[in-house]
Amino acid sequence: MNIQNSALARPGTGAKSRRWLRPLRALAGLLLAGACAASQSAQWPERPIRLIVPFPTGGATDVISRLIAEQASKELGASIVVDNRTGAGGTIGTGEAARSKPDGYTLLLTTSSTHAVAPHLYRSLPYSVEKDFTSIVHLGDAASVLLVNPGVPAKTLSELIAYARARPGELNYASSGNGTIVHLGTEAFLNQADIVMSHVPYRGTGQAINDMLAGSVHVLLDAIPTGMPYVRSGQLRALAVTGRQRSPLAPELPTFQEAGLPGYESLTWFGLYGPAGLPDDIRDKAYAAFAKSILDPKVRERLQNLGVDLPRSASREEFITLVREDSDRWRGLIEKTGILIQ
Repeated sequence: MNIQNSALARPGTGAKSRRWLRPLRALAGLLLAGACAASQSAQWPERPIRLIVPFPTGGATDVISRLIAEQASKELGASIVVDNRTGAGGTIGTGEAARSKPDGYTLLLTTSSTHAVAPHLYRSLPYSVEKDFTSIVHLGDAASVLLVNPGVPAKTLSELIAYARARPGELNYASSGNGTIVHLGTEAFLNQADIVMSHVPYRGTGQAINDMLAGSVHVLLDAIPTGMPYVRSGQLRALAVTGRQRSPLAPELPTFQEAGLPGYESLTWFGLYGPAGLPDDIRDKAYAAFAKSILDPKVRERLQNLGVDLPRSASREEFITLVREDSDRWRGLIEKTGILIQ
């Protein structure tokens, strides 16, 4: 793999892209050095790779997975078949990936919901984040936008907080399901703002949006690309975004911190895993292919249009640390609020 001649080395990709050059150059050297070594997995991949996505077709994770998988298959020279294994907040498909043979032909593309939230939310899981997986690569981060029904007379985040405090329990908020990042991200907001709203869980945000438009739901954290069209049409109102920085998809909106809630942040990360015991050379090849894929200019543009930023971590070690820190954060919220799924 010639990193110097790849899209990764092109000028103008920005500081975040340049951070990825260091680990990928190191990987290129490792792969070259080991090219002649005898290994059971030296020819991987020799057949199609199954990529488990533990969320429904058509959702944000599914769309992002298929986009990245298409490019990664070109990098690896083998087909990557997306297999949606849904249910129980993503934990069913994640458990299936954990039990798969560590030969590189079953991988998992998942989010913070299954690896940072679920371990603290469910009494039992069909997998252990620490014991059953090989971390491969962090693929991106996505912020959300806080939407309100126009019937709520709040045009800023501060006004919403004040309105909710004056009417404890009268407002409700929707989520894409119990235990999802939308659920936990909203609870983190309510907890920090010291306000109370009733939770109305849905199977995805499509029906939640419909009920918001009808006026039966008041508040929703939604993906920026799907939520903003309703804002621009005047059907819903947007108050703030959950990232550390303003979104290029809605630069007019402040972050929660800018809007008066210091320290608040809620990001969904996307990551690639293999089962525990995945050989190092397969892990490194997968890392190189998927990391290179998200920096392909066409893929990068499409991901940005989906509200997905370049990942905060550039190496496996940084990703592992990020997941642990994210897990600690959600555990603290779950213990404080008493949220639990049987």
